[in-house]
Amino acid sequence: MAASKSPEQTFHDLTEINGPVSESDLAAVFDQLPPVTAASMLGKWKGGSFDTGHPTHKILDTVAWAGKDFRSEDDVDPIMIWDGQGQRTWLSEYGHARLRDVQFRGIVSVAMIYDKFPIIDQFRRVSDNVVMGAMDNKDLKDSGTYFFYLAKLE
Repeated sequence: MAASKSPEQTFHDLTEINGPVSESDLAAVFDQLPPVTAASMLGKWKGGSFDTGHPTHKILDTVAWAGKDFRSEDDVDPIMIWDGQGQRTWLSEYGHARLRDVQFRGIVSVAMIYDKFPIIDQFRRVSDNVVMGAMDNKDLKDSGTYFFYLAKLE
């Protein structure tokens, strides 16, 4: 009998898919990953997106999403983009955010709460330098959960 893959291995396999990914496959992995703390999120993170058909995937691709910058629990740039010169810059239209512990899908973990929008991104640990995120957007509740990931730059 073949050994089953760990959630971390399954996550890595899903990041290698160049095309549509099932939201249910991502949710199954997310639900198995452990919580993270606010302190572990501090720094600059490069973003990666899963294509489940959720409209946020296309929006982030259109704006050239670069990731998120966490300076402190109360000072987060939730949407960093690549500008015309290839530099990371804050997309000011999305405002700032803060980190708080939030229960989502039965687990309490650190979540990023947008200041300007009804959006909460909860994070789960894949490794010391990689987290998986699940975006809960009240305005897009009929679109399901948007899943993404972040890799620490510094």
